[in-house]
Amino acid sequence: MEVKKIVVSKRLFTNLSLAVAICYALLIATGGAVRLTGSGLGCADWPTCSAGHLIASDSFHPLVEFSNRMVTVAVSIVTVVTFLASFYRNPRSRKLIILAGVIFVGLAGQVVLGGMLVLTKLNPYLVALHFIFTIAILVAAVILFYFSRQAENYNKSPLVTREILHLTRLLLVVLTAVTAAGTMVTGSGPHAGGPGAKRVPVAFRDMAELHADLVLFLLGLTVALWFLVKQAHVKSSIQKGSMRLVEIMGLQGVIGYTQYFLHDQVGLVELHMIGVASLWVFLVFFYLSLYSYQDSSLSVPAAGGAVVGANYGIN
Repeated sequence: MEVKKIVVSKRLFTNLSLAVAICYALLIATGGAVRLTGSGLGCADWPTCSAGHLIASDSFHPLVEFSNRMVTVAVSIVTVVTFLASFYRNPRSRKLIILAGVIFVGLAGQVVLGGMLVLTKLNPYLVALHFIFTIAILVAAVILFYFSRQAENYNKSPLVTREILHLTRLLLVVLTAVTAAGTMVTGSGPHAGGPGAKRVPVAFRDMAELHADLVLFLLGLTVALWFLVKQAHVKSSIQKGSMRLVEIMGLQGVIGYTQYFLHDQVGLVELHMIGVASLWVFLVFFYLSLYSYQDSSLSVPAAGGAVVGANYGIN
């Protein structure tokens, strides 16, 4: 009996990559709901929900926490399937295998961290690390999805000046600092995630002010980026993208300040967390769009890239 070789089409793999990104974005949203409703210890054991019971009891906090665990199960399944599919994708791509592998390893780290959170009764530093780690995996999933749509062999050429590239990279670094500071604000604030959970031993107001300062710096850099892009002769999609960044950053700032003055109202905090994830997705997509990924088999090598570089003063 002949065994057929498994083949995963490029389109199917792209859809799987998109599913991974969506699942991790959903995980951030449900994880936020767990913390903000104080359901972090709704399931007091791990990997079961409670002693002798795999699923949650019919009460609010266990159901919220258990729902988040079910999303984690869905994330795990999609991640494992995508990782395995990367080896059978036609055509095969070493870059995509590595990216899918990074996400798979990240999943294993998430499972370990999740267990440690329960066992340490929601240590605030581990909670912060868990959120940042989830954002990092989401970024990897976005990159995987982006490159799953590109040619297997391409000539990468910048579409903008060095200044725009460097400033966008700086935005990614500052956004990392803003995200980390945001987790400390939550860690020192009123939403501990569960009864009796420890807090970060820093005044909530001090952490909120540090976070706000970093956000203002980030917003200033974003406006500067928009101005540079506007002055450059670049694709209209890049110009529109820089404007969207300003809008999203501004909206996040408004939500953040409103959240602070309303004493961390739960709905606004959840919206702010979703906004952070959205901002990461948009900024990563924007950075990747600053390059051209022309199929090397269909283009003239070097010449096209040299022209682009000459137009924008890039060697």
